Amino acid sequence: MFSKSKINDPGPKAADKDKNADAGKTPPAKTGAPTAKPPASVLSADLLITGNIKTTGDVNVEGQVEGDVRAHLLTVGEGATVKGEVMADDVVVNGRVVGRVRGLKVRLTSTARVEGDIIHKTIAIESGAHFEGSVQRQDDPLATGAKKMPTAAPGEAPKS
Repeated sequence: MFSKSKINDPGPKAADKDKNADAGKTPPAKTGAPTAKPPASVLSADLLITGNIKTTGDVNVEGQVEGDVRAHLLTVGEGATVKGEVMADDVVVNGRVVGRVRGLKVRLTSTARVEGDIIHKTIAIESGAHFEGSVQRQDDPLATGAKKMPTAAPGEAPKS
């Protein structure tokens, strides 16, 4: 009933094999539709992690982390606590963070508790959020090797 059409046949014809100078090379990568984004990693409420977490994906913290967290999108749940530096493209804090927060977009919701400095490109702090620290805007807050301003000893001019 159905037959395979020779138009859709991916293999070369026998006569074309001799003409093909690229025989033996790896075929080009498939350029189909992009793959679906994997779901966020969820650290459940009964989980305590001691150590650093680093991923290019999304992380949803519902438990406790004692260490630095680096991700693409980081969500700190309402009952969660992170003790360490938080660094992500997008940071949403519903719970508690004790340490520095670095992100392109940082959002503290009304239930957020942050004790530490926030370095951001854009920030939103909802009414009711508790925040102790300083806020600094930078064009690239995720850059870790930022130049420090030269300092001078008392009575000296800064060195250039």
